[in-house]
Amino acid sequence: MSTPSVKRNVLMSWFAHGVTIVIGFFLMPYVVSVLGDRAYGSWVFINSLASYSGLLYFGFGDTISRYVAKHHAAGEYQKLNQVVTLVLAIYLVMGGVALLIGLGLCAAAPYLTQWESISLQEIRLTMVVLAINVAVGLAGSVFGGVLMGLRRFDQERTISLSSDVLRLALILVFLRQEWGILTIALIYLVIAITENTAYVVLAFRNLPQLQVHRRYLSWETFKDCSSFSSMAFLNAIAYQMTFATDSVVIGFAMGTERIVPYYIALRLAQFIKQPIEKIAQICMPTAGALAVNTDRSKLQRFVLQAFGVVLLLSVGMWVGAWFFGGHVIATWMGEGYTESHHILIILLASQAISSPTGVLRAFLFGMGHVRTPAILYLIEAVCNLGLSLVLVQYWGLSGVAWGTMLPVALIELTLTLPIALQLLQISYRRLWTEAVAPQLLPLAALSTYAWCLSQQPLSFHNWPMLITVTAGGACVLAVTWLLTGRGMPQRQATAAA
Repeated sequence: MSTPSVKRNVLMSWFAHGVTIVIGFFLMPYVVSVLGDRAYGSWVFINSLASYSGLLYFGFGDTISRYVAKHHAAGEYQKLNQVVTLVLAIYLVMGGVALLIGLGLCAAAPYLTQWESISLQEIRLTMVVLAINVAVGLAGSVFGGVLMGLRRFDQERTISLSSDVLRLALILVFLRQEWGILTIALIYLVIAITENTAYVVLAFRNLPQLQVHRRYLSWETFKDCSSFSSMAFLNAIAYQMTFATDSVVIGFAMGTERIVPYYIALRLAQFIKQPIEKIAQICMPTAGALAVNTDRSKLQRFVLQAFGVVLLLSVGMWVGAWFFGGHVIATWMGEGYTESHHILIILLASQAISSPTGVLRAFLFGMGHVRTPAILYLIEAVCNLGLSLVLVQYWGLSGVAWGTMLPVALIELTLTLPIALQLLQISYRRLWTEAVAPQLLPLAALSTYAWCLSQQPLSFHNWPMLITVTAGGACVLAVTWLLTGRGMPQRQATAAA
């Protein structure tokens, strides 16, 4: 079966994510209106605790996609089956650990935070259901990793898209204020079972050579994978500390109700970041396949193209949020969340730095250079946690956002970027001319468009106007990029020749 092109994978990922954004924009205010800020804040707090189960993957999630891509490209199907069987066995054990941790959290529930008006029985049942959800997700993710290693992101995104639509339907039908957070947890469990069953079916269909059997368990395979997964595990710890700790810090320091204004900004930032992250997810297995073929020049061109596109999109989103983010939040969630706009600007500034360097990190992981990027990312996350714990005492919710921003700016720009360029053998000059400079004119055009429009006496507190403004900004950015930025490297190469 042929592998879809990178362009097709990216387009399918973006289409699916576009639908996810529409669903999320509709669903989140609906859920908040049904549950109320207190119950919804409790749900976010519990879900943030549950998300630490990502550490139970021990970095083997990245291992699956990288080694499947590598062994599939080389036609080494026995080694591929050894990796898949090993990781599945580990995740079945970790699923049992997740259930034990869930029971432990049930026992500790009264001491975690003030649950306001939510009954302790509902809190405990929700924790148990989420623990089962984690166990299902651990086992099924192995086969999702196989699809990603085969670069069948189109199928993986189709499954995710279908799950989002089903989640929307179930929540609209079944969600009520009474036992609301338990209802959401049960819906998530149904989705997890359906989604991961589809991963299993498609993995075996796309790779007929795939087999899972205890005879493939190998100590040598474990040692080989562990050298990669141990560093990927550090990367997972860092990711978890960066993206789930904020809500937990706020819940402990300020109460679950105060999570909601911050989570509104965080959720918007996640909506924006996820389609950009899909580029990095596609980059890692592609880099692994290119590394097998030892095509260094093609790999470098791909790195620079991906870096430039991600820089353009992430900074462009920040520009749009600066001028119109407050209008989006007010139209989306209603009045009363003005502080969410300030938090959004800080979080998106952080993403404008971390997303392009995240592409470089993905390429390094795909090539097997995992130790240094993972350690740097972990240091960044530890600094994030420490600063957030300190600054929340003085600046409240904004302090937590700045606790995320400052370590990213310092470590990504002064350490991660130069180290990645050295390992990829790309000079600063080439990065500037081929990846950064082509994006400047499009971004300047977008900024001018947004500023001029924001000065007009127009009402932006409605979806038709905001959608029109967004579409206009996208056209300005795309047309300017096509006319100037995209052709700049080619014109420079022609002039040099």
